[in-house]
Amino acid sequence: MSVIVIDIGNTSTTVGLFRGGRVIRVRRLDSSGITQSAVRKIARLVAGNAKLRGAMIASVVPHVDATWKRALEPIVDGPVDFVRHSLRLGVSIRYPRPEKIGADRLANAAAGVHLFGAPLLVVDFGTAVTFDVVTRRGYEGGIIAPGLPLVFDYLAEKTAKLPHLKALPAKGAWGRSTEQAMQLGARWGYPGLIQAILANLKKRPALRRARVVLTGGHARTIAPSLDKSAVVDSALTLYGIGLIFELNHGTTE
Repeated sequence: MSVIVIDIGNTSTTVGLFRGGRVIRVRRLDSSGITQSAVRKIARLVAGNAKLRGAMIASVVPHVDATWKRALEPIVDGPVDFVRHSLRLGVSIRYPRPEKIGADRLANAAAGVHLFGAPLLVVDFGTAVTFDVVTRRGYEGGIIAPGLPLVFDYLAEKTAKLPHLKALPAKGAWGRSTEQAMQLGARWGYPGLIQAILANLKKRPALRRARVVLTGGHARTIAPSLDKSAVVDSALTLYGIGLIFELNHGTTE
């Protein structure tokens, strides 16, 4: 039997099927303007003929949570639950106010420790880029910085002539157009931000041997600029959501 796993982010939502310790049939949609009919449509598309024994949601957009829950309850044969710090996660939480940790970050920590052990640094490239710190004692906290899309949004919003762009690969040593100059600024500058944060974290004795795991939309773009030991796992968050369902509601095998 299978579980629908959902990662609701500020910009986009990712939906997948968790079965037998794997994430399959992943689909992505906009987080804004979601309706119950759209939720049911994407859930049925992802599920196919699989019998659903429940759903697990990691959301950082609280105002859409009720829509997802109401839409999913009639089409699953079990609980529709939300990732939160009070559930069994497979990792100790040492954060002073655990209720403030984003559900996606809890899922990343759970999946990362299960798959790679600790110490661990998980870097998630979304609207913001988050760094989650897990030592051998447990989840300690992290760092939040602007995500790559926000870099372009900020430039466009705070200047009169710079355009709105998406983060795309850029070639050349310098720009011969405004667009190329902006893309190169991201290409050369943004990895430096990631490298600097990781380097400072790894100065701490508890993190010197930490495994670095990258996930999120721009993980593969940034990975070549980092240490070759860094692992890219695009399904990490959904895997963690499925794992948390299993820890709290039984296996999906």
